[in-house]
Amino acid sequence: MNEKELIEQLKVQLIEQLNLEDLETSDIGDDMMLFGEELGLDSIDALEIIVLLEKEYGVKIENQSEGQKVFKSIRSIAQFVAENQMA
Repeated sequence: MNEKELIEQLKVQLIEQLNLEDLETSDIGDDMMLFGEELGLDSIDALEIIVLLEKEYGVKIENQSEGQKVFKSIRSIAQFVAENQMA
């Protein structure tokens, strides 16, 4: 799966996992900030994303500072998944 396909798959999974029914995948930019003003996710959403990544992709976020880098955007999550699935 290439990065673009992974990004689209992650968008679908996030919308479903976080019950973001009012959003379409096209509403989430690949580089949109997930937390804060742009998408507005919170710490509970972060925990749900962690569970999703472990369950669906077998990757783990080891600590909070790593999580902050990984959870910047959909693209950064996709890059993390791609790098760590190969490891």
